[in-house]
Amino acid sequence: MTTLFTGYRLGDLTLPNRVVMAPMTRVRAAAGGLATPSMAAYYAQRATAGLIVSEGVQPSAIGQSNPGTPGLHTDEQVAAWRPATEAVHANGGRIFAQIMHGGRVSHPDTTGMQPVGPSAVPAVGDVFTPTGPQAAPMPRALTTAEVPEHARSYAEAARRAIDAGFDGVELHGANGYLISQFLSSNANLRDDHYAGSIANRIRFAVEAATATVEAVGAARTGIRLSPGGTFWGVAESDVPELYTALLAELARLEVAYVHLEATTDEEVLLTLRRAWPGTLVINPVVPMGPKQTGRDDADHWLALGADLISFGRAFIANPDLVERLRGGLPIAPVDESTYYQGGDNGYLTYPAHQYEA
Repeated sequence: MTTLFTGYRLGDLTLPNRVVMAPMTRVRAAAGGLATPSMAAYYAQRATAGLIVSEGVQPSAIGQSNPGTPGLHTDEQVAAWRPATEAVHANGGRIFAQIMHGGRVSHPDTTGMQPVGPSAVPAVGDVFTPTGPQAAPMPRALTTAEVPEHARSYAEAARRAIDAGFDGVELHGANGYLISQFLSSNANLRDDHYAGSIANRIRFAVEAATATVEAVGAARTGIRLSPGGTFWGVAESDVPELYTALLAELARLEVAYVHLEATTDEEVLLTLRRAWPGTLVINPVVPMGPKQTGRDDADHWLALGADLISFGRAFIANPDLVERLRGGLPIAPVDESTYYQGGDNGYLTYPAHQYEA
């Protein structure tokens, strides 16, 4: 019988369990988008996960969404990440880098540049900047000639990720960021072959995935998707058809996994499970929603055919989450005020479970 603690073969990796640490922005990077010793310690503390997916890492300067986030587009950034990947491996873990291009979800005060997107349609809501939240600005619509360059940026960052010691990469195709913007029917109002029909709306995602597979191999390439999600004001028409078509192209590429968020109803997710022949990672709850993923959610989705289960916020306050889940131990609550404040408090200060003598 498959359980959360049954091993799993993912590409060339043997995972000791089916618990995935989901990517979570923590804004602890140093100036220049450099990973820090504290970041190395943070990920190493959680190395008992079957797989860690890092926080979103920008593939280019213009791809940065939030201040205080790390990059993988300079040699200095590659060098800064190596102690983190080495620390995870020394503790017996495996780690993928999530490659995240923010697209229109950015601000000139963060990058010094006007954000870009598929169309000149601003995101809905306030974006983070070095001086606090500000209204999302108007992005510049990418020209048709520019789009392939941004698709290739995922692959270029993936090459750097492997050089930095990561075991693979996850393309961030979810939550209203650039790939998601191209999939959208209201953020993507282009009149070229990247918009309109389903085949056109998935084109950018497929080009990014194809370039990444060519750069680092299919076994080292995953992608995260949020079907039907409405983050940052995106909307998607024809959700089952859109994602079934995208999964068919990803299956042709034989990517290592698809990581789905529960941003649509269960029946649609089950339809996508049936459409996807490869490894499926499920995040059973809506990111940043009222509920955290628990053991019952994991068991439910394993029974429905998911291969791996991702946990987000529970990993923040529980570096030993795998052991707590295995032993039915209490899951410590997280202090939300420390999500993004910087420093080691609320980052390295959560202890492992203390057994009573």
